[in-house]
Amino acid sequence: MTNTLFSSHLTRIMAAALCAAFAGLTSAPVPAAFTDLGAGFKDHGVATPISNHRGLVATVDGAGRNVVLLWLMDYRGGYGLLMIDAETGKADQFPMPFPPPGESVDSPYSSILSSKNKFYTHIKNRFVEFDPVKRAFTFCSEETTPWFAMGMTEDDNGVIWSVTYPQSGVVSFNPKTREFRDYGEAYQQNWKQYQRYVAADDAGWIYFAVGNTASQIIALDPVTGKAKPMLKEEERQKGSAYVYRDMDGKVYGQAKEKSEGDWIEFYKGEGKKIGEHPKLNPKPIITYHQGLFHKDFPDGKRIKTCDLVERKLVVENPGTGKTHEVSFDYTSEGAHIMGVATASDGTICGGTAFPMRFFRYDPKTDSLLNRQAYGQWNEVLSQGGLFFVAGYPGGYLLEWDPSKPWVNTDEKDAQSNPLFLLKVSPEIHRPSCLLVTADNRTIVMGGTPQYGYTGGGLLFWDRKEKNHALLKDTDVVPDQSTRSMISLPGGKLLAGTTTNPGTGGEKKANESELYIMDMETKRMEWHAPLLPGVQDYTDMIKNSAGLIYGFADRKIFFVFDPKTRAIIHKHDMEGEFGETPSQQGTRVFVAGPEGVIYVLFLKGIAQIDQASHKLNFIVKSPVPIEVGGDYLDRRIYFAKGSHLYSCDLGKKIGGQTP
Repeated sequence: MTNTLFSSHLTRIMAAALCAAFAGLTSAPVPAAFTDLGAGFKDHGVATPISNHRGLVATVDGAGRNVVLLWLMDYRGGYGLLMIDAETGKADQFPMPFPPPGESVDSPYSSILSSKNKFYTHIKNRFVEFDPVKRAFTFCSEETTPWFAMGMTEDDNGVIWSVTYPQSGVVSFNPKTREFRDYGEAYQQNWKQYQRYVAADDAGWIYFAVGNTASQIIALDPVTGKAKPMLKEEERQKGSAYVYRDMDGKVYGQAKEKSEGDWIEFYKGEGKKIGEHPKLNPKPIITYHQGLFHKDFPDGKRIKTCDLVERKLVVENPGTGKTHEVSFDYTSEGAHIMGVATASDGTICGGTAFPMRFFRYDPKTDSLLNRQAYGQWNEVLSQGGLFFVAGYPGGYLLEWDPSKPWVNTDEKDAQSNPLFLLKVSPEIHRPSCLLVTADNRTIVMGGTPQYGYTGGGLLFWDRKEKNHALLKDTDVVPDQSTRSMISLPGGKLLAGTTTNPGTGGEKKANESELYIMDMETKRMEWHAPLLPGVQDYTDMIKNSAGLIYGFADRKIFFVFDPKTRAIIHKHDMEGEFGETPSQQGTRVFVAGPEGVIYVLFLKGIAQIDQASHKLNFIVKSPVPIEVGGDYLDRRIYFAKGSHLYSCDLGKKIGGQTP
């Protein structure tokens, strides 16, 4: 795959699918072999012991042998490079020349195999070079302008260029002279930029396309380091611009990727509108985003399958039609857990990200199973014997019946289990909350919108009629997204918003609000910013008396009376207990038996005294509780990174110090 003309902008899920496009459909349950951490806590192990590739290329080593190079990512982010011998399957793993980033978001989003057979990427403010001939990392920069590359290219002098998220930091590296130059931030906006396309003309000028709130094309003089925007403000559009390098030595671009006509010719820092541009002849450059999958070896053979799930590599010879399969291995600390919930069959289930997998922990057998999943399970909820999923990307809904055989989700197959219901992007692209009404008829989903957008919608799915109503943010709270919600008597919905925009979008609202909506008419009855300055209503739960407990900004505990529509109690818990967990789906509150309500903090678990509304800290956790969970048989299940944990509540009572 040569990038710069490859203009279909794959979504993250498609990029992830390239990693495990031929992944095994199921994995047999394996013993979890829990570790006792003391104080009633158990570590049940890694839910999905698999890594994700973040860029893969077919090339040769110093002996001319066909090898596969790929960047490895697990819950820690980009942690190393894997080099696989295509003939024998022997795999060598090379750790990054700096500690793992520690978070999955910090991993390769772009990489490039140079004309001199060096593999480059840029993460954690470090630009690195890997040489398959020397079988080693041969360059690692000092800290650069933040953060990680969104786009890379090679100019005609062999210099490698990288442009970074979030504010268009530009760096260059000359492999011949070993000169590294950091140009700083070339273009600043009040939103986080994606620069997926980078190109150099034959005069050495660099051009990169910006998205997603408002497109732009930036030209940079490599000598002076001065940069200038090439689109007038009125020419900028929602989404991403596009540029590519042509064999004629010039760079061509569009104000919006994949638009009809409206081409601009760039050369020596100047742009000229040319309208139609029917003959595109891109210069071959092996680079792309995290889905880079360059399958062609120099001898004509090609990768048919590289599967990190089953750890198999299949190479085919197009000339003979024969294939050669080998097994390989690598180390991984596992995929990032998104959330957990108790299923109706008495198991703990959820999803992981990169790769996108389903996992199921059975406490009766102390075993873990993981399977291929449809997308990233942002929010999971069990009710009425069914298990519901709100996922990314696309803002989709799934319905899984744990009592029936698993059938991999197919949007067009009504026999799938989990069953695909619908997706509603751009109004909701990254779900953050999910609600099923008491009669199990209506599913309500909220979340942030598509990349570059501000203000998410609200979905109502009627399970009986199999139809839906989709509200825009202007029908709810303009320029905000629904973050948390709870049912109220009389068919009402109480929800809290977030001011966070869609990924790469522009934040416009100053503070979040609570609102009440009639679920039948879909009309707003009330809304107000009751907690001044709050940016996010993290989670909510209703107690037996009809009062609502909630958290805002992960630290402010509040009690809301829906009858008076007033906050009757609030307390900033940060200094005392610290913050609550944070995830795209929340699950801060855990409902226990007999109306007991538990609260998860990074430091441990608390219980609400519902008479005084006081939070009593009952047990300190030996590991940070990063991902909220659920209750099953006296235990609360939660996650940190790739590991599933639980705590036996037993006879624990309040009063401990975090």
